[in-house]
Amino acid sequence: MNCELEHERIVAAAYGELADDHLHQLERHLAGCAECRREREQILALRVLADSYPVADPAPNLIARARLRLDEALDAQPPLGWRQRLMGLIRRNIGGLEAVPVAALLLLVVGVGAGAFGGYRMALYHAARAGAQPQAAATTVADTGSVTSNVATVSSIVRHPGTHIVDVSYKQLVPRQIEGSLDDPQIRQLLMMAAQNSTSAGVRDDSVGLLAAECRAGHGCQGEGIRDALMVALRYDKNAGVRQKALAGLAPYVSEDTRVRNAVLEALLNDSDPKIRSASISMLEPVEADTSVRQVLHSVSSTDTNPYIRNVSRQVLSQVPQIQ
Repeated sequence: MNCELEHERIVAAAYGELADDHLHQLERHLAGCAECRREREQILALRVLADSYPVADPAPNLIARARLRLDEALDAQPPLGWRQRLMGLIRRNIGGLEAVPVAALLLLVVGVGAGAFGGYRMALYHAARAGAQPQAAATTVADTGSVTSNVATVSSIVRHPGTHIVDVSYKQLVPRQIEGSLDDPQIRQLLMMAAQNSTSAGVRDDSVGLLAAECRAGHGCQGEGIRDALMVALRYDKNAGVRQKALAGLAPYVSEDTRVRNAVLEALLNDSDPKIRSASISMLEPVEADTSVRQVLHSVSSTDTNPYIRNVSRQVLSQVPQIQ
C-alpha cells in the first residue's frame, strides 16, 4: 500500500480539497490501514482545535517587511564564477543533444513493452470472461466468499417488516441480490459499501439508517467497521438526512471514542444544516468537561452566525461553572 500518497490525500480530505474519486480510493485504503486511520484522526483533531480559534489576517506592514527581507536575502547571494557558468552551459548543451536519441529509444522500448503486456493482459481477460460466461446468469449469491470484492454498486435495500432480514440488490456484470440477517458479515459489508459509494441518496439513506439502528442497539458497532462508515457519512455525505442518521448512530460512543467525539465536533463547526449542529451540541453534553469540547463550545457561543446555535452553546457551558 502506498501510504505516502494516502498521507497527502488525508490532508487534502481534511480540508475538503480532495476530489470524490480520490476520496473513495482513500476510504478503501483506510479500511485496511490502521496507521493511516490514526493519522487521519490526529489531523482531524488538530483541525477541530485550529478551527476553534479566529484567524487573524497579517498586518500590511508585516507583509511588506517580509518581502523586503526576501529581496535582501536574494541580493546577498554570491554570484556564480565564470567556471561555474561555463560548466553549467556545457552540461545544458550536452544534455540537450543527448536527450533526443535517448528519449526516442526509451519511448520505443516502453511502447513495445506496454503493447506486449497489454496484449497479454487482454488475452487473459477474454479467456477468464469466456470461462465465467456460463455462470453469469445466476442472480443470487451462493458462495461463502467475500461479496463486496466484485460489487459495482448497491441498487436497493429492503428490510422485511418486523424482522432482522434485509434484501440487498447490487450490480456486478448482471444485477444480483442477497438475502440475510443484519448480523451477517456479507450483509454488513454491502451496507457499509452502500453508505459510502452508492450514487443514490435513497440507498445511502437506507443503509446508514440500518447501520445507525444497529449501533444504537449495541449490535457489534465496532470502531473499525460500522462506526467508521457512519463517521465517513457524517463528514462527507452531501445529503443532510443521511448525515443526521449517521450522527444519531454515533451518539452512544461520544464518551468512549475520541474519534467519534472529533467527528461530532467537526460537524458542530462545519456542517451546513443547523439541525445537525444543534444535535451535535446535545450529544456533546456528557463530555462537556473535555478541553477540546469546551474550546469549541466557547468559540461557537461567541462567533457563530446562527443565534440559536450561540444560545444553546452558552446554555451548555453555563451548566459547568468550573469552565467559565
